[in-house]
Amino acid sequence: MKWLLKIVDAVRPTFEEGGKLHVFNPVFGALEHFLFAPGTRTLGAPHIRDPIDLKRFMSMAIISVVPCVFAALYFFGLRIIPMIIVSYACGLAVEAAFAIVRKEGINEGFFVTGILFPMILPPGIPLWMVGVGVAFGVLIGKELFGGTGRNIFNPALVGRCFLALAYPAKMSASWIEAGGGLTGRLLEYATAPAATDAVTVATPLSEAKGGQMCSIWHLLFGNVSGSAGETSAILIILGGVFLLFTRVANWRTVAGILLSFVILTGALIQGGAVSYSIDGLVSPIIWHVFAGGLLFGAFFMATDPVTSPTSNIGKWIYGIIIGSTTVLIRNFTGYVEGVTFAILLGNIVAPILDEAVIAIRIRRLRSEG
Repeated sequence: MKWLLKIVDAVRPTFEEGGKLHVFNPVFGALEHFLFAPGTRTLGAPHIRDPIDLKRFMSMAIISVVPCVFAALYFFGLRIIPMIIVSYACGLAVEAAFAIVRKEGINEGFFVTGILFPMILPPGIPLWMVGVGVAFGVLIGKELFGGTGRNIFNPALVGRCFLALAYPAKMSASWIEAGGGLTGRLLEYATAPAATDAVTVATPLSEAKGGQMCSIWHLLFGNVSGSAGETSAILIILGGVFLLFTRVANWRTVAGILLSFVILTGALIQGGAVSYSIDGLVSPIIWHVFAGGLLFGAFFMATDPVTSPTSNIGKWIYGIIIGSTTVLIRNFTGYVEGVTFAILLGNIVAPILDEAVIAIRIRRLRSEG
């Protein structure tokens, strides 16, 4: 890579202050830092301890979601590739525009957002909606707050929430039946079915609302309809464990979400507030853990280091809020899924949780002193 570094060093003066292309210095900086570790420290979250930590975080997060990307390609076809391309192109365009105006560098964090965003969308969604959604998420969810490290909302979830509220009909008609067999839909460029056929590709959670629950084996292996990256519970858990093992994600947040979800769902079932029927020996509680976007949200979205609490106690409470809210939305509202709204609610209270934890600790230290 030394030859590439020499080329970068040779063209750098062109993009620095006084160079002919100095206006595009943020874009050049983003490409340089993507190839080589930056030699400077970050001023805001996510903080780093050495020049490679931020790049390590980005790399580990992208590697962890790769199994879900491959699963999306297998179950839903080659259309996933242009969805990812459009997500990166439109999102980076917004990032680059703000970086140029502010004369700042493009933060590497978007390379994670750019690949996560298509994974939480219906696989048959029109490509223009992918572009509009990611642009809205980056603009409203991050850049208007001052950019990476200052945003309180996860930009990918903001974009997903915007599409769900602005285009509900198109979102609900963009589900694709998962492929099977040896090649799945790998050789297809699948599109969403006509509105009259939408019932034939209902998601597991929408079927559960109607009293039907598919086999848990379908949820584990992924041959069910749903958002592009959330169908295979096994692959999501595999990527999530990798994040926990590399300490990119914090286990307390994940544990808080899953434990609160299981406990509250069990309490509602025991109290008779909700009832489910499922064939076999699998508990409906476990079925609901594997269904929908709960696992994907718990491992990949809620653990975002910028929009989640920094204190350990705050992470527990944050996770409990998300898990409990997801249960309430799924069972007592018209929405079949509630993870997106639950995590955004958690993003709102995350700074308050840290402030409360710090205030309590300071008060305790003063009283002991």
